[in-house]
Amino acid sequence: MFLLQVVIVVLLVVTAVAAMLLQAASDALQQARRESVVAAQAFASAPGVVQAFRSPDPTAVLQPRAEAVRKRTGVDFIVAMSTEGIRYTYPYPEEIGKKFVGTIEPAREGRTVIEQAGGPPLPAGKGTAVQAVVPVTDSRGTVVGLVSAGITAKNVSRLWMPQLPIIVGAGVVALALATTGTSLVSRRLRRQTRGLAPAELARMYEHHDAVLHAVREGVLITDADGRLVLANDEAQRLLGLPAAAQGRPVRELGLPEPIGRLIMSPEAVTDEVHLAEDRLLAVNKRPTFPHAVEEGSVVTLRDTTELAAVSGRAEVARERLKLLYGAGVRIGTTLDVRRTAQELADVAVPQFADVVTVDLLDSVLQGSEPTAEGWRRLRRVATSGAHWRMPVYRVGEVITYLPGTPQMRTLPEGRSVLEADLRQAHGWQEQDPDRAREALERGLHALVTVPLRARGVPLGVANFYRAGDSPPFEPEDVSFAEELAARAAVALDNARRFTREHAMAVTLQRSLLPRGQPDQDALEVAWRYLPAEAGVGGDWFDVIPLPGARVALAMGDVVGHGLHAAATMGRLRTAVHNFSTLDLPVEEVLGQLDDLVVRMDNEESTGSATEGHEGEGVTGATCLYAIYDPTAGKCTMARAGHPDPVVVGPDGTVTCSDAPASVPLGLGGHPFETAELYLPEGSQLVLYTNGLVEDRTRDLDVGLDALRRALDGAGGRTAEETCQAVIDALKPAHASDDIALLVARTRLFPPSCLAEWDVPSDPAVVPSVRAHCRERLREWGLEDIGFTTELIVSELVTNAIRYGSPPVTVRLLHGRCLICEVSDGSSTSPRLRQATTMDEGGRGLFLVAQFAQRWGTRYTPRGKVIWAEQSADDGATAATGHTPVDVLLEQFGDPAL
Repeated sequence: MFLLQVVIVVLLVVTAVAAMLLQAASDALQQARRESVVAAQAFASAPGVVQAFRSPDPTAVLQPRAEAVRKRTGVDFIVAMSTEGIRYTYPYPEEIGKKFVGTIEPAREGRTVIEQAGGPPLPAGKGTAVQAVVPVTDSRGTVVGLVSAGITAKNVSRLWMPQLPIIVGAGVVALALATTGTSLVSRRLRRQTRGLAPAELARMYEHHDAVLHAVREGVLITDADGRLVLANDEAQRLLGLPAAAQGRPVRELGLPEPIGRLIMSPEAVTDEVHLAEDRLLAVNKRPTFPHAVEEGSVVTLRDTTELAAVSGRAEVARERLKLLYGAGVRIGTTLDVRRTAQELADVAVPQFADVVTVDLLDSVLQGSEPTAEGWRRLRRVATSGAHWRMPVYRVGEVITYLPGTPQMRTLPEGRSVLEADLRQAHGWQEQDPDRAREALERGLHALVTVPLRARGVPLGVANFYRAGDSPPFEPEDVSFAEELAARAAVALDNARRFTREHAMAVTLQRSLLPRGQPDQDALEVAWRYLPAEAGVGGDWFDVIPLPGARVALAMGDVVGHGLHAAATMGRLRTAVHNFSTLDLPVEEVLGQLDDLVVRMDNEESTGSATEGHEGEGVTGATCLYAIYDPTAGKCTMARAGHPDPVVVGPDGTVTCSDAPASVPLGLGGHPFETAELYLPEGSQLVLYTNGLVEDRTRDLDVGLDALRRALDGAGGRTAEETCQAVIDALKPAHASDDIALLVARTRLFPPSCLAEWDVPSDPAVVPSVRAHCRERLREWGLEDIGFTTELIVSELVTNAIRYGSPPVTVRLLHGRCLICEVSDGSSTSPRLRQATTMDEGGRGLFLVAQFAQRWGTRYTPRGKVIWAEQSADDGATAATGHTPVDVLLEQFGDPAL
């Protein structure tokens, strides 16, 4: 084989060289003819050639030009000659003047002559020259001379010589490839036959044939025409083939129709099961040659009759395990009782039941502990499957089950009840005969009722129905239903416990938040609080009336959720109430809160904290505290890590307060900066927590832009309308954090309800101050409380003149109540004390405390203010009771006075 390949390659190379030579010779001749004509005509047509021929010495003029053109064009010679053929030029000068060798008669007549001829020696060497002779004519067409140009055959050979190495090289490469291919084929044959001789191969074939007929699996081989090529003994037994079946078309063998069609089809088959008489055969089919299906196919047959029943049960078990796994993944994805019940109903349809309903005790839905008293009344909370065409109770209905129903049998006993044939289930039919009759008519025929119990607590029942062509339930199905219900019951109980904890936390938090509007004249307020879906957090707010008709606004946020966050929020809100009672400046209130949070962190991080306490200390808290004074229209605020409030002007413009941002509470040692704003009457101050403007799906900047758009043009709205508009625009579908919103619309104290006097530091002016008060009270229609007001003003002014320092000022504010304020430049606070019988003084503040509803002291940058509040109906009460003197005497309890 190798020698044959060498001979073929050599013949191909020789043939290629010969063909190349012939083609090159022909191409070279044609090219030489063209080049010689072009060179001769170019020289003959060159300027000055005609004059050179007519000159006395043509050789002197034409010889240099002819040699230059010859070298430049690559021809072997250019000869200029007379019309008689005498050379004027030649590469060798000694040949000049001799007769030209070639045909010149046609050229003398004005035609071009191309021919092959020999001649004198040339620089290119000897050889046959291809030469062209052209005439040189003057302007009148007279032939004045001849020009011949030519190329020798040796010069032409350069055109085909470069191709010869390529052809020879290609032959060598082809020979090398043939040698390599022969070697590879030889090695593969040796590898596939493992170096076996023909006798050994024959013996191996015999062994393979014996094994083919001995295996317990039928083997059929067919060709492209559908003829049976081979059938082993097991195939003949399984299919009942005749002895002379080989070589016959498959369609003539009398095979079962499905198997015959499968063998004749071109498609591959894997483990298809077909019935052949009383056998179940697993059939596999593959082509004999993977890349040439038309060559035939191989079919294997395996008897699976004995494994059919076992494999069927295994498949059912596998599907059940898969369903249980899906139930573990799909049930309990949330901590919502109704959603968990619906997940149980959905996961069982249609793989296990056609209709599934879930009934739970109302106490489970409310999160409380179920009791036996409520077992008969269950609420339908979930349905799935073909319930839309079955007369079953709808979601939300309360069902009172009779004692004989499967549901009431399964709850007390704690075991499942199987009704394989609902036509015989009298207890189920007695519950609602009309509904039961219609359900049976529509194909409902089997029921498994399973109790939903977790940690020994009954939660409800799950009802699995089958309808139509579905097989009835079997005892094995009951076990599976119980396993499915047990997994769901744990998730339901977790959701129930979360519902209880969530309700407790919400109740606790709402109890710690304001329940109603406090009595005050400075602001029109409205608020909203929305707890998170996953659990309450630590958002809180407050509206606290302060002395002097002022109002404090507070809003804070404790990081985290659950009871711990709610309890921490309650402690902070209580602390703000206490600090506001002291009438501290806003920055001092935040400073006191900061110290409180630090102490709370230290307490909860010590070893005395209970193990497993929810949260380790206060992980973060923010707060905003503001005081609004309606007499001046000023609002002073400070914020500790809290979002900046938004101000809506009376004209609807929306701006930020630009209050300085300080660090959150609990870091300790950081000062809190304040900001003072002037709010015209009708302005709205909007306070909020970050849950309103920020969540997992919305950035803070996007939320703030949405808040500004919601507040745009809200200048003419009431506080309640603004509050609702903001909630409608920004409330998320599923809140992941608490939302607290407080809108305060400002009012200014009217000048007609305010009176103020400067008092000289002279006790003699006290009667005139009382007279001024009496006159102003008469204008306000408060004569009934005139006596007590004069007494209070007299005592406070006297104390300010005697113990304080100038300037002394008296101010009366008439709003919901009458407020009397006396300010002086001293920072010393008066103290209420019990005077003895022999004391000459010490009873002034005692009298003020007795006649005023509230009184107190607050400090200002210029001193202090002593204030007292009276209700407008105090005068009527005093008139119907004791006189002020009687009251005073009764307080001291000394009948001798």
